Amino acid sequence: MNENYALVVKEADVTYANGFTAVHGACLQVPEGEIVALLGASGSGKSTLLRAIAGLEQVTAGNIYLYGKDLAQVPVHKRNIGMVFQDGQLFPHRNVARNISYGLEMHRMPRAQIKARVAELLQLVDLADYGERQISTLSGGQKQRVALARSLAPSPQLLLLDEPLSALDRNLRETLAVQLREIIKRTGITAIFVTHDHDEADVMADRVIVMEKGYLREN
Repeated sequence: MNENYALVVKEADVTYANGFTAVHGACLQVPEGEIVALLGASGSGKSTLLRAIAGLEQVTAGNIYLYGKDLAQVPVHKRNIGMVFQDGQLFPHRNVARNISYGLEMHRMPRAQIKARVAELLQLVDLADYGERQISTLSGGQKQRVALARSLAPSPQLLLLDEPLSALDRNLRETLAVQLREIIKRTGITAIFVTHDHDEADVMADRVIVMEKGYLREN
């Protein structure tokens, strides 16, 4: 498998137990550092493909490779993939800093290194003074930047974003789309961004791929 690509999806199907195929023969090659938008209507299969890459859905045919490594037998927690969801899924009982540090704690990183990494990420997402803030005090846009920082904390090889702006109002979405692109580009990480919004896709992504009825096609 060509290791010049960060991510390669080769003829991947996702078929459920009831026989419904949500993803048909998906083929995708993503160079390192590229942001790709998967654009499509609700039910088009875009989130299913994203979840298959993450290991949250089973690929029933084909293969997915991350830097040349076949992910077929690799469990979710060992794929080294970060994921940002629509609602952020932050921990309400942890403050901002401890949300960001969660993955580092799970990896048993030394406390001093965790502190330094969290400070670095707070600076990256422009929330340097928010470490002690409670999640309930944040705006929607701030919560999504914390969710992004938490996903980036363990230095994943790939970042997946599943409609992270869809719960926000239009003006905030437009502003945050620009901010998220800038943050992701600064890290150099490869990213797949799922959206149903054409404008978001154009702002966020280097390349837009349309998904319709389970099939991928270049925009």
